[in-house]
Amino acid sequence: MADVTDTTHTPATVKFQASEKSKDATTTNHEVASSSGSTTKPARNIEFQPPSRYMTTQSLGVDDYFAGPRDIQKHSKLPFFMRMHGSIMPKMILPLAFVCAWATAITCISKLVHALEVDTVLLTVLGFVVAFGLSFRCSTAYERYNDGRKYWSQLTLASRNLARTIWINVDERKDAEHPEYAKQDLLGKVSAIQLINAFAVALKHRLRFEPAVDYPDLSNLVVHLPGTMAQHADQSGLRHRKPSPLKRLGEHLGVTFAQSNPRKLLKRSHQNLGNLPHEILAHLYAYIEKVTTDDETLKSGVCQSNAYSDIRSLGDVLTGTERVLNTPLPLAYSISISQITWAYIVVLPFQLVKQLDWITIPATAIAAYIILGLAMIGREIENPFGNDVNDLPLELFCTEIAADLDVLTSIPADEYKSFVKASENRPLFPLSWGTAAEWEAQSMEEIREALRAKATTSSKDIELERAKSNNADIQAV
Repeated sequence: MADVTDTTHTPATVKFQASEKSKDATTTNHEVASSSGSTTKPARNIEFQPPSRYMTTQSLGVDDYFAGPRDIQKHSKLPFFMRMHGSIMPKMILPLAFVCAWATAITCISKLVHALEVDTVLLTVLGFVVAFGLSFRCSTAYERYNDGRKYWSQLTLASRNLARTIWINVDERKDAEHPEYAKQDLLGKVSAIQLINAFAVALKHRLRFEPAVDYPDLSNLVVHLPGTMAQHADQSGLRHRKPSPLKRLGEHLGVTFAQSNPRKLLKRSHQNLGNLPHEILAHLYAYIEKVTTDDETLKSGVCQSNAYSDIRSLGDVLTGTERVLNTPLPLAYSISISQITWAYIVVLPFQLVKQLDWITIPATAIAAYIILGLAMIGREIENPFGNDVNDLPLELFCTEIAADLDVLTSIPADEYKSFVKASENRPLFPLSWGTAAEWEAQSMEEIREALRAKATTSSKDIELERAKSNNADIQAV
């Protein structure tokens, strides 16, 4: 059987792969605790770390310079022109080597054998066409990159809104005869919010043409969903085979013959793999239907409308990101711009050799680096969802969504509603140090008069009150 190990090298995936090493030990502990009958508490993952505490690697290996997306939490003190990670320099090595060899041959023949010269008028005409083509290429590529980021921002917004509606507005029934209802409602809310996280992770894998469901960051989020098409497929055939060292080197250097078809896993499978993010939305929709009609725990009509609207917004994100992924720049444009660019670079030494002599060689190399560099940047960011260094850090976006949802569910819904009567609440600060309980003893007219005074108090007086407050805190410490 062929080797089907996963070859993704992103920091988040490496982290999940590392956690899988302890998965067997954790599962064993769970089985022992269950079989012994000594406890009924669910087993906990002793290796668990909150997303906010994930540690990134302190140094980059050789492969890390070519694999992405780049960890934006890292900071480099090097000037931009000296940085390699994120640069397109590795993919420029072979093209620049060819350009230097070509410029050297033309210069040597022109100086030592026979003059090979072209009027500089051609340089001006072709230069305008190349500049126009590169401008169009880069602008359309960045537009797609920006659209991808906007869709993920919309995903984050809709996820937070939907999770907040579920956690705050879906009631937990308090029935003395059926105390289990409250626990069922609580676990139902947590399960639905977990599906929001599952949607983001499933969308990330779908946009990277990774159709399997047994990825470490996804499997435990969707394994309980009945009837998803991808779960019934042969998972062993949905993994990338380990590339040979020569193929990996070719990919790092940007050799087109070494690059694989990103859709090859989809083409390899002869089964219907479905659309996992869309299926997750169907389960979320069913949950909202359940709490609104069957359980009647989501009673507010406005909140019901907001929940359905947020799910539709997640559907818009799914469709929009698929549009960005599946409608690249028309192939005719890409081919024409590439041909025009290379024609200009090939003709360039003939136009420079008369004025620059032997300096034609480095001048042609510098011009080629500028022109080809812009073209390669446009090609790299055209698909913002991949594993290139400059692609969007989808792992980080998913981690941020998961962390936000965990923070939301860490506080009971009732406590979010009790902040008004908290003893530390000073609603009219800095005008007054009075707490909400103290202001409740005042009349309505006094409260409104104080609000009016707070609005008309000069900014200097407010700053003075804040300074006094800070000094009082310092003295208390």
